[in-house]
Amino acid sequence: MSTLYLDIFSGISGDMFLGAMIDLGVDATELEAELAKLNLDGYKLHVSRKTKANIDGVKFDVHLLPTGDEVGKCDGDAHSHEHSHSHEHSHSHEHSHSHSHSHDGDGHSHERNFADIKKIIHDSPLSDWVKEKSVAVFRRVAEAEGKVHGMSPDEVHFHEVGAVDSIIDIIGACIALERLGKPRVLAAPVVEGTGWVNCAHGRFPVPTAATLEILGARGVTVNQCDEPHELVTPTGAAILAEFADSFELMKGVTPERIGYGLGTRDMHTRPNVLRAVLGQTDTASGQAAPLDWERDTVTVIETNLDDINAEHLGHFVETALVAGALDVFHTPIQMKKNRPGVLLTLLCDVGDADRFSEMILRETSALGVRRHTAERRKLQREQQTVDTPLGRVQVKVGRLSGEIVQASPEYESCREISANKNVPLKDVYVAAQKALEK
Repeated sequence: MSTLYLDIFSGISGDMFLGAMIDLGVDATELEAELAKLNLDGYKLHVSRKTKANIDGVKFDVHLLPTGDEVGKCDGDAHSHEHSHSHEHSHSHEHSHSHSHSHDGDGHSHERNFADIKKIIHDSPLSDWVKEKSVAVFRRVAEAEGKVHGMSPDEVHFHEVGAVDSIIDIIGACIALERLGKPRVLAAPVVEGTGWVNCAHGRFPVPTAATLEILGARGVTVNQCDEPHELVTPTGAAILAEFADSFELMKGVTPERIGYGLGTRDMHTRPNVLRAVLGQTDTASGQAAPLDWERDTVTVIETNLDDINAEHLGHFVETALVAGALDVFHTPIQMKKNRPGVLLTLLCDVGDADRFSEMILRETSALGVRRHTAERRKLQREQQTVDTPLGRVQVKVGRLSGEIVQASPEYESCREISANKNVPLKDVYVAAQKALEK
């Protein structure tokens, strides 16, 4: 099975990831042609071979052009650095947290937020896979920044989401993985440095708030070393969180190609490079085949109740669902002194955990709640319509690696036909199931 192992002994950033992918064989000209489908101006790509700590690799930079300039082409001209904005591994620009601006062809600027980025991606002719994965990576950054700064993800105007170089890094990473054949991605344990980064609000310690939020939401363990620099940027963290199946030492990987993406800084304790190993894994040695399921992280809030009015409990379930809870349910349990009680469980987005914890404490008899994060694995879901003798029925289909593994009629669609045709609801379900089997 084709596998990409990211050896992140010196951390990861978006530009280092792209440098490593190009060193593995992704064609820089084809990468640029795909990025041009975004119709963004104001930047020029610069790809060059350099050495870092005597290691030969690829340096990838996004140079920002003066307002109104046309997009430059990746022509290998590495000389012009005037008015350019080249990446540093510290990525201090990623932590400016200032409102970023994009420029149109007339030199006017406007702010970009996560909603704008999604529109740019969805309106482009990029492949469906690149669109889906790019939005997913951006969402991880936007949710983290939104939580840190107390706003919804769609409203985030920060550098990570709006800046041209971050757009290129994230979407370019997805394009590069597609060009490599969508290999399974594995990563080494995450190692972060120490010290401080400068941002618009002052100095902030490493790891930065956004990086910790992104990795924490995925449940990734973070270790710090004595390197006095930021090693893992928010963009790098989001790429890891979205694509890496595990964070362990290399196991069962037969290397075929090795690429090095170079950073800018000279590190004190390690070479400032990202090593990417493209090879094969032996499925017989415990490396399972990758599955294309969706995944996310939610907060699970629980409390035991033995003195709540049943009507109040039912009202709370309805209220919480209307307020945006992903799921709410209660389970009969036996409590102290053999009292019957209920275990109230609520699932919500990580950023909503405090809001729903407060709701439980205010609207039930709970004196406290327990909370933990949980990773979910979900089928790729889609809505379809099937023709039956009674009419057209909406069905929900769940796929795993292209195979339909779940299919069920939608209740509201069946109920409407049942009422209009004056037939039993179960007959509509049976007709829909037969249509699905065909």
